[in-house]
Amino acid sequence: MRRFGPLKRRRAMPKPNDLHHLAIATADIKTQIEFFSDVLGMELVALYWMHGADGCFHGFMKLHDRASVAFVQTPDNHRIPPEIGVTHAGHPAGSCAPGTMQHVALNVASEADLLAMRDRVRSRGIQVLGPIDHGMCKSIYFAGPENLLLELSTSSEAIDPRQWIDPEVVALAGISAAELERYLRPSREAGKGGAVPQPPYDPAKPNATLPEHMRAVLSWPDAQVTAMLSQNEPPVNIAPAATSACDTTDSAGDRGRAG
Repeated sequence: MRRFGPLKRRRAMPKPNDLHHLAIATADIKTQIEFFSDVLGMELVALYWMHGADGCFHGFMKLHDRASVAFVQTPDNHRIPPEIGVTHAGHPAGSCAPGTMQHVALNVASEADLLAMRDRVRSRGIQVLGPIDHGMCKSIYFAGPENLLLELSTSSEAIDPRQWIDPEVVALAGISAAELERYLRPSREAGKGGAVPQPPYDPAKPNATLPEHMRAVLSWPDAQVTAMLSQNEPPVNIAPAATSACDTTDSAGDRGRAG
């Protein structure tokens, strides 16, 4: 009988695997917190001075233990006028500037939950469109404060790319057969343990628009960036016993909601 050695478990390719937080600009963080808490039932889990940004508030509304919808209120946000068709789309098929958020869709667990959320939103006097069956998901649509365009969606199964990648749209987007194959099956790269150095500035690549005094930061050694810019202490210190009790209660609450 042929003997085989121990099976080697194939290491998963590192890649983004969930939303950690989506940061939305606001001129009135309290109004956004009120809406996401009262209308959508999401818990406020963080509200503090944004690290490295003078005078900025940063608030996090919980989706689950590792994902949030966040808000950023800078001292100058209120001076920037919103404009439908430029800063905001205004409706699900509307246009807005490239790179801006056209709309945001949040997941719910089932169609029953989708209808329950429609009830909750409508009970606050907010008009809701849907559900609309898109095949890959069912969705409802409504507006939030400051012209946010929001969607709640639910899918009964994973999206099958064989069904949902339209050859006509692929061609119109200028995607070749070789490119499509690459998009369907990205290269497997395990990384080098963080040893790849910072590349030089290349204007042809995407780059953050940094203030002049911050541009030098990108040339710092990684260890210096971590040491100089990290702020890992929470704004409120609590006893370890209180932390454990909070975690236990939160986990139990999540289990109840999941059921």
